[in-house]
Amino acid sequence: MPASTTKKAIVHRFEKEPVVGHVNPVSYLQPTGVEVLSAQGNPTTVPYMDIKSISFVRDFEGGDEPARRVFFTRPKMEGLWVRFEFRDGEVMEGIMTNNLLQVEHYGFTVIPPDSSSNNQRVFVPRAALRSVAVLGVIGSPLKKRKAKPKEQIELFEP
Repeated sequence: MPASTTKKAIVHRFEKEPVVGHVNPVSYLQPTGVEVLSAQGNPTTVPYMDIKSISFVRDFEGGDEPARRVFFTRPKMEGLWVRFEFRDGEVMEGIMTNNLLQVEHYGFTVIPPDSSSNNQRVFVPRAALRSVAVLGVIGSPLKKRKAKPKEQIELFEP
């Protein structure tokens, strides 16, 4: 049996207190909601309609909400630069993979704008969103940068 690993996560809910616990990254997305193991060891399933976002964090004490919700400048990381508009009107941006086969059925996993913060990744369920917009494709394989021709100096000129 393969070893099981869990990730620290904070489930942010609309108009309710956040749920703090651990999730199994392989099986936490269930048809009825997100499966969370609380700090007390109790399994809970939170319905997608209640969830605003799930922050995968380094530490529970390091802050639960992303400090920065949008990029100040064009991001440098490769992927799709996306903007989410939540049902409550709030806006959040992130970078998601450019491989659409890796997009989950129940929502989107993105890297938040401030990657040095406590939040490593954020999952946003489709049920929490009003709209999703792609702002840019960073590192597109279609646009290869042309190498500058090197000027060769001539050492022995006649």
